[in-house]
Amino acid sequence: MSLLRTVLNDSVIIHPPGFYIIGFETFPYISVYIVFLAFVYVVTVLFNSLVIYVIAFNRCLHTPKFLAVVNLAVIDIILNTCTIPSMIKVFLVKDNFIPFNLCLLQMFVYYTVLPVESYALAILAYDRLIAICFPLRHNSINTVRSMSCIVSLTWTYTLAVNTFSTAIMTRLSFCNSVRVFSYFCDYAPVFRLACNDYTLQWSVASTFSVVNLLGPFTFIVLSYVSILVTVFRMKSVSSRMKALATCIEHLVLVAVFYIPIFSIFLIGLYLRLIDPDQRVLSLSLASCIPPCINPILYSLKTKEIKIRALALVRRNKIGT
Repeated sequence: MSLLRTVLNDSVIIHPPGFYIIGFETFPYISVYIVFLAFVYVVTVLFNSLVIYVIAFNRCLHTPKFLAVVNLAVIDIILNTCTIPSMIKVFLVKDNFIPFNLCLLQMFVYYTVLPVESYALAILAYDRLIAICFPLRHNSINTVRSMSCIVSLTWTYTLAVNTFSTAIMTRLSFCNSVRVFSYFCDYAPVFRLACNDYTLQWSVASTFSVVNLLGPFTFIVLSYVSILVTVFRMKSVSSRMKALATCIEHLVLVAVFYIPIFSIFLIGLYLRLIDPDQRVLSLSLASCIPPCINPILYSLKTKEIKIRALALVRRNKIGT
């Protein structure tokens, strides 16, 4: 195997032509799992595209809340497109090799979009917080412009952070194994293959994992504490139930996203107690399932989107 050599600070850095993704080589029911992932991907693309289309072409839905929903839908499509097609390709073509630069690109996209999803859930919690705790000032505080700024800031921050974290991977030298035990070019499994010091990469991975997961999660928890305080101050029981009902879908999404991610990333990164096979399967499910159920559980159960989606379906039936 030929190696690409670069010089960095008078040291020779060895970059292999690529890596071999071997996460599912020992998985006994890989064919069934790939069919399941193909179904998940189709549902993800179709339903999230429907949500984006309905909101984009209905001016009455051009509000801060639905801007946040569109942001989540775009993230979901990118997240599953980043990993599932390559997993299907490995199974169908029996080729698990990925070039070095393409590996870095996949790593960059995945670890940009995954934190953005975390922040997107926090943004939706912010929308609920303003709507329930400050109903009279909701329209003045939570404007389309302010929501656009918040969404843009989360994307800018994660893009900047992951540009740095991916760039420092080029400082590692890979002179031994190039077999990545994951279902894609995963950050930690790749840097642990390096034959030089990867302390910087480990520090960056651990720090940003904590910041990008615990930061938004803490904000969500504090938001719902404030929401509960406000709700229980309401005199009418029906008003309480109505306010809480608007939060159920979001709370389910938060649980589906954060519980597996916390278990895999934090426990696995620091304690390494998770079995490698279980980690690969759990991580793939944890990252692929939420983008599939988000538009169904949250967006399409929202009354405004549901009404317009059904109207669109009826219009197409009449047209045919």
